[in-house]
Amino acid sequence: TLDIDRLGEEIIRGYGCIPSFLNYNGYPASICVSLNEEVVHGIPSADRIIKEGDIVSLDAGVIYKGYHSDAARTHAVGEVSKEAEDLIRVTRESFFEGIKYAKEGNHLFDISGAIGRYAEERGYGVVRDLCGHGIGTALHEAPEIPIGDHLHEEPEIPNFAQKRRGIRLMPGMTLAIEPMINAGRPDVVWMDDDWTVVTRDRSLSAHYENTILITDGEPRILSLTEDTP
Repeated sequence: TLDIDRLGEEIIRGYGCIPSFLNYNGYPASICVSLNEEVVHGIPSADRIIKEGDIVSLDAGVIYKGYHSDAARTHAVGEVSKEAEDLIRVTRESFFEGIKYAKEGNHLFDISGAIGRYAEERGYGVVRDLCGHGIGTALHEAPEIPIGDHLHEEPEIPNFAQKRRGIRLMPGMTLAIEPMINAGRPDVVWMDDDWTVVTRDRSLSAHYENTILITDGEPRILSLTEDTP
């Protein structure tokens, strides 16, 4: 996994960007590389060897002209189990189900509920302890919405239904939407490195994330191109 990090940083800097994650709150790498039961924030290591049949989640962010992006994908390595294939597919689909609601006039947690329903109806565990976030000139940024005489902040975007609807979406908001879906139960634990998050039952986990922009029409996906699945 260390090779992925080194190549990733080289590519990021080759485009005139800065890796968002490197040294962020002490994280020691540019690319989070998480294998199989690792949900997020796996630390690249020369000792962590990728094998046929693994699924590998890559999470990366860049800073370009002062603005951050954040995106993640889970990839199958060679031939993987049908369970793994289905998990990767449903995790990606849950993202697109969620952003159907990422429109002006809807509410933030409409996105959350749609993601959670889609995954849970198919028998998957939706991680509760981690979530998406606002993004902009900071990697984790809360949109500030004026309500009366006060500014209301909604910094977190869960991937499951909430009791309230959250802030109303407005054009110009940028959000990092990132379903983290487990083949088993939703429970997770942190490893001794204080970064790597794994499924408590050691079931497989997948991650899919994009940075999106709310517009006066359909949302724009800023971290997706025609060449990127």
